[in-house]
Amino acid sequence: IFYVILKVPDTPVAILVDILTKAKEIAAASGNVPEELRSHLQKAMDIASGLDDYLEKMTTQESEPLAELYTKTISHDWDQVHKEGKTMFRLPKECITGHIEGQTLKMLTHMSQAKRVLEIGMFTGYGALSVAEGLPEDGCVIACELEPYLKDFAKPIFDKSPHGKKITVKIGSAMETLKELAAAGEQFDMVFIDADKKNYINYYNFILDNNLLQMRGVICVDNTLFKAKVYLEDTVDSNGLAVREFNQFVSDDPRVEQVIIPVRDGITVIRRVFVDSERFSVTILSKITDDKVFRGVKGCPILDRMRLDGRVAYVTGAGQGIGRAFAHALGEAGAKVAVVDLDQDKAEVVAKELFLKGINSIAIRADISKPEDVQMMVDKIVSKWRTIHIACNNAGINMNSASEDTSLEEWDQTFSVNLRGTFMCCQAAGRVMLNQGYGKIINTASMASLIVPHPQKQLSYNTSKAGVVKLTQTLGTEWIDRGVQVNCISPGIVDTPLIHSENLRPLVQRWLSDIPAGRLAQVTDLQAAVVFLACDASDYMTGHNLVIEGGQSLW
Repeated sequence: IFYVILKVPDTPVAILVDILTKAKEIAAASGNVPEELRSHLQKAMDIASGLDDYLEKMTTQESEPLAELYTKTISHDWDQVHKEGKTMFRLPKECITGHIEGQTLKMLTHMSQAKRVLEIGMFTGYGALSVAEGLPEDGCVIACELEPYLKDFAKPIFDKSPHGKKITVKIGSAMETLKELAAAGEQFDMVFIDADKKNYINYYNFILDNNLLQMRGVICVDNTLFKAKVYLEDTVDSNGLAVREFNQFVSDDPRVEQVIIPVRDGITVIRRVFVDSERFSVTILSKITDDKVFRGVKGCPILDRMRLDGRVAYVTGAGQGIGRAFAHALGEAGAKVAVVDLDQDKAEVVAKELFLKGINSIAIRADISKPEDVQMMVDKIVSKWRTIHIACNNAGINMNSASEDTSLEEWDQTFSVNLRGTFMCCQAAGRVMLNQGYGKIINTASMASLIVPHPQKQLSYNTSKAGVVKLTQTLGTEWIDRGVQVNCISPGIVDTPLIHSENLRPLVQRWLSDIPAGRLAQVTDLQAAVVFLACDASDYMTGHNLVIEGGQSLW
């Protein structure tokens, strides 16, 4: 069966191979065909016939559930199912989304960073499951399908896949489902259309006219090179003509730009474009306020303004805990990250984590209580990446003791790292930033700068962190007019391995009773804050203490 399916000339390349095969047979049967022409025919056939096989081999292999779904589809007797009245239409098995198309959809899902996907026309669910595999854990696919039989057909495979739970199949008219989704205010990051060709334009228009596609979303449309019939002048095939009309309609639509990817039977990728005075009428443009709010600062939507692409950052104390989370967050937002820690091994592990995610990083061992180490850190980063844009001064220590028992050694050691070390890092990085007229400094303070956490006793820690806030406020006002913003983050009690130590474990319940949120902070609760303070969207913010403590300082 598989062999027969492959031989059905159902794509432009397969049809071309079929024609070349016939031409080669005619040439072979004729004694008047020059050998040079036969050779060219053979070469053309080799090129055309080898393409799909090569694409199959070079494309990431499908998952076991996808392979099982494909096998189940092509071995199923769809003609018999239709004769028995189980389906409204005879479903040709060659219409299944295959390996290459499936992996293309999965890749487009990744590339568009989609979380919500709408599929119009499911057939046996190969495309829906391919997309689901490309979605994050909280992503979802809503698949519109007319045939109830197909939902039951795909369900056992969906249930086997860890990604099947992301798929919701809606049975009935696709247009009616679209109307329901629009009425509910739903929007999607990606829409995949693979249904009745004559309704392509109607689906497409409804999606755009009703804002079912979110601002940066993409529409993918399958079969847009439909058996080559879309561009052959003598086409009379109704589906081919419908797709030709659709392609031309999209090409003429000023709301979008598009490209046809010649994979198998063609996939058109369409994205909404911003309002362009050359493509939209004066009447439309005269009704809007064409300013930075509308177009975005420097033409960037707000999420783009929070990107850190091309920026150079460092994080001290990045070998674990909050610093490690900050390093990952800044790197994920696009920055190069120097992972700085007193423990070289820990710094190298985090730098390796970043590398595995495609983030440029280096590990630096430094004791920020030593001025020579601080300068060495800055020099290494500037030597490696020529500048510093983001300084995340996070390293700190905490030693608990009753105030009357706090030794000068404990006091000095705490202040040497928490306040003196933070000051030296601010100053060394600040000199680089002031010289270039741009920089973001983010210091880690603490909720202890606002309240006296209890019942633990930590005089030196509390006082040093209050000093970090005043340091931040002073530098923030001195340097903002020279392009450098200085802010700090004050976390509440963060759930780290230290919290679960034998000494501190008994205090957890007491802390929880003081926190309106009812839980300790996770390091991931702090990541968005550091990215915001590091990006251009926070340019008018300086000397600020951003408190993230679940409401604990309010009680």
